[in-house]
Amino acid sequence: MENSRNVTVIPARPRRTREVSDKQKLRVAAYCRVSTDSDEQATSYEVQIEHYTSYIQANPEWKLAGIYADDGITGTNTKMREQFNKMIQDCMDGKIDMIITKSISRFARNTLDCLKYIRKLKEREIPVFFEKENINSMDAKGEVMLTIMASLAQQESQSLSQNVKLGIQYRYQQGEVQVNHNRFLGYTKDENKRLVIVPEEAEIIKRIYREYLEGSSLNKIAKGLEADGILTGAGRKKWYSSSLHKILTNEKYMGDALLQKTYTVDFLSKKRVNNEGVVPQYYVENNHEAIIPKHLFMLVQEELKKRRIAHISKNGQRRNYSSNHSLAQIVFCEKCGEIFRRVHWNNRGKKSIVWRCVSRLENTGVFCDARTIREDDLKQAVIQAINELFSNQDDFIQVLKENISLIISSSIPNEIITVEKKLEELQNSLILLANSKKDYNEVVDEIYRLREKRQTLQIKIAEQDNDRDRLEEIVKLLETHSSELDIYDEQLVRRLVDKVIIHVEKMEIIFKSGISVKVKCKS
Repeated sequence: MENSRNVTVIPARPRRTREVSDKQKLRVAAYCRVSTDSDEQATSYEVQIEHYTSYIQANPEWKLAGIYADDGITGTNTKMREQFNKMIQDCMDGKIDMIITKSISRFARNTLDCLKYIRKLKEREIPVFFEKENINSMDAKGEVMLTIMASLAQQESQSLSQNVKLGIQYRYQQGEVQVNHNRFLGYTKDENKRLVIVPEEAEIIKRIYREYLEGSSLNKIAKGLEADGILTGAGRKKWYSSSLHKILTNEKYMGDALLQKTYTVDFLSKKRVNNEGVVPQYYVENNHEAIIPKHLFMLVQEELKKRRIAHISKNGQRRNYSSNHSLAQIVFCEKCGEIFRRVHWNNRGKKSIVWRCVSRLENTGVFCDARTIREDDLKQAVIQAINELFSNQDDFIQVLKENISLIISSSIPNEIITVEKKLEELQNSLILLANSKKDYNEVVDEIYRLREKRQTLQIKIAEQDNDRDRLEEIVKLLETHSSELDIYDEQLVRRLVDKVIIHVEKMEIIFKSGISVKVKCKS
């Protein structure tokens, strides 16, 4: 049955106002301007000065940084406004923290000039407050104002680019996904502009996900793709780890779409930055056909997290992830908890390969006298453990089937349903509160908390599904495998072995089924 399409609004985090001490009072300036030299306008000019002086002095969190006023001068160009230019320079010199003015038209009539100075001030985190429009250039309404002004400015310069951006924002709210599919490996668009799978490209995406979950590093996957002559989404021969990481973290491959991951902070320079909750995001579930099942996508996210942690040693040093050997990153020292590393030895002209605890190879800050293991002995111990698994397959199969039953009876799916119902209720509450202009900070915080909880539960389900598949695969393997293993099998070890722990006199081989076998170390 096809999943229903669902759009979830991820609200921008409201900015909390901070308490200001006497030493932290905002230095607030006012800008006044009248257009002509008439007596009526001159009176307006004097009234504005008097008004802003008392208005600023009446606020205990502010102190007057000056009243800047131009009279009888046109507002169509800021070059002729002496006081205006002086105020801007004082802002650049760090003398002013905030500007108050009557309206946008009093600040500037030329849209391009207005935008230029607002952005110049915004870079210094100096807000401009327009009384008539009740707009602060630094808050959410200010962003809307700047969007509209940018649109007008582009019209003045015969450009439609800002109108296009406003249209995209509207389509985001409707859950319409806009994707440049020309370089989007795995998908193209049909006649209705819907994302559709390109089968041969989808196989490349599946290969990348599969190899990563099988233990390959991003660098190793890249080299494999290059060796097979597979081109990137941009049609290039060279693959980069950063590009593969983007593929592995792109939610569109599981059929969903997160919109407004970035936003424009300067509509004239087109500068875009990552959206860290500053403006709303829109998460569209089941938007299009998935290439990667959701549970596999979640598993990859968890594996990415595990490898990031594995890259950090006990003393905080970064390490490179290695996947060249089936036992790389999974052999651990029982004494200090560090990993064992594969080392090429040349002892008095005699070459050999051994595995040694990292604490004996690097300065980890921990003394460790763990034994050195010859690679042949390590491989033989793994072969012995696998053969013991095969020889006692009836007992092991029973344990595995019991574990599969426990996974199937998990209560996590019901927990997710409860969380999703609560999220739906909070979404409705958020809309009501926003429309009534009431405070919705607590609702937003709860939405973020529940979204994180849902993601955690989804990862747990993905892990359970993967564990079930893995256990069923091992059961099938045990039921069909009759002969003992004679030689070390890299692929079989990757499928079966979870980790190896080196003790003082024994090695403990722990299988992905949770079963462990202990083998005595050779002296």
